[in-house]
Amino acid sequence: MKFLFRMPIESQNIEFKESWRDEYQKWICGFANAQGGVLYVGIKDNGEVCGVQDAKKLMEDIPNKVRDMMGILVDVYLKEKDGKSYLEIVTEAYPYPISFRGKYYQRSGATNQELKGAAFDRFMLRKQGKTWDGVPVPYLKAEDLDNATFDLFRKYAKRSGRMEEADLMDDNRGLLEKLRLYEGSYLKRAAALLFHPDPEKYVTGAFVKVGFFREGMDLVYLSCR
Repeated sequence: MKFLFRMPIESQNIEFKESWRDEYQKWICGFANAQGGVLYVGIKDNGEVCGVQDAKKLMEDIPNKVRDMMGILVDVYLKEKDGKSYLEIVTEAYPYPISFRGKYYQRSGATNQELKGAAFDRFMLRKQGKTWDGVPVPYLKAEDLDNATFDLFRKYAKRSGRMEEADLMDDNRGLLEKLRLYEGSYLKRAAALLFHPDPEKYVTGAFVKVGFFREGMDLVYLSCR
């Protein structure tokens, strides 16, 4: 019985290139910052093997270039089909941010995206094990927060039974500590969003969406404030 060889298609973890260019290290960077992946060199976008020149030399050059440019290691394997050589470059996912020539890339679906602005901020926070609302806010103090909002929080928290009544009897600073809204001596963004009368002063573009859903997850209305 004869088995046909089939190349996988481009996806989150797979990318094809017909030849090697040093700029393709951006794709290796993107894999390292996402879930890892495989870059095939010598294969067309449709999965057809076209072969690559100087394959054996590239097997030595590529790992060295990647190590020198990004400080990471990749495995490069020489493959062959129908007398044509191609390369399989395997990149592991890295737990810390990887940059290429001062820029950060991340694999998203079958594309490689340069991370900028808010996307870059979210990426860096996630790599540090933090969330957007857990970012410390300089200059925000417990005294700046709204006492009436604290009272309302205590009322609803007591009604729901989600916090011990003894914890709710603590002062505002103690309550913030119980809610883990401090990062060292700094309050987190979540504290501003929950208790400050004007959260946008500290968190630009802050707003709240409240949705009402019926059974079956149909949205009835959406309120923003």
